[in-house]
Amino acid sequence: MTDFPRAGVIGNPISHSLSPKLHGHWLRRYGINGSYDALQVTEDGLERTLRSLPAQGYVGVNVTLPHKVAVLQIADQLTDRATLIGAANTLTFKDDGRIFADNTDGYGFLENLRQGAPGWDAKTGPAVVFGAGGAARAVLVSLIEAGVPEIILTNRTRPKAESLRADFGARIRIVDWVQAGSVLSDAATVVNTTSLGMKGGQEFRVPLDGLRSGTVVTDIVYTPLRTKFLDAAAEKGCVTVDGLGMLLHQGVPGFERWFGKRPEVDDDLRRAVLS
Repeated sequence: MTDFPRAGVIGNPISHSLSPKLHGHWLRRYGINGSYDALQVTEDGLERTLRSLPAQGYVGVNVTLPHKVAVLQIADQLTDRATLIGAANTLTFKDDGRIFADNTDGYGFLENLRQGAPGWDAKTGPAVVFGAGGAARAVLVSLIEAGVPEIILTNRTRPKAESLRADFGARIRIVDWVQAGSVLSDAATVVNTTSLGMKGGQEFRVPLDGLRSGTVVTDIVYTPLRTKFLDAAAEKGCVTVDGLGMLLHQGVPGFERWFGKRPEVDDDLRRAVLS
């Protein structure tokens, strides 16, 4: 048992995670005697590892792929957000050893938009969302909670989009992927939740000609920081917000719970994480 609080991030693989840089920067900035570690954990060892961490001084962990769904079956208590999204990315260990699971991805998404596009308001018009995976679920929940009047959802495989509409209701309208470019002129907010455009992956090829100047466009991809999706939107006069801020902001609630200090997301933090 350590005499200082420990936290970390669990995943498999884990070496790519930027979370140790993120939380390490905050620990140094605020002079907190604590640690944040990267923990590679296999699927078979997940519950055993989680149950053993409190005895080692851990007060909580972030969760990344492939464990974000599986931890819901292990946790003793879930927030409504984690239940609705169907995944958790932030675990807090209670004094009695119970595991409290939350999902802060949607919080990070909204705070990134508010910081990167000051004055952004979900209520001003429809949102177009590309993708229907786990990240899309968190984005949909957050947009609905923020008051977006309609979400136009499009995915390369329509059944996955239909499944999300069944979960989240009539506020979601589905448009086939091949027709997605035709609905952009209606949007106040456009979000790419897919991995298209990520370094080393497939490009995002939906035509963006219909975008209007002033539309807020964001991409959850942050490698590269400026995707071709964002560059094309900027050429149309859109307000663009990169995906790094979502990662940074989603870490705020966990850090505050674990270390007792609400941290700031600013340019110094961005530089530290990207270094």
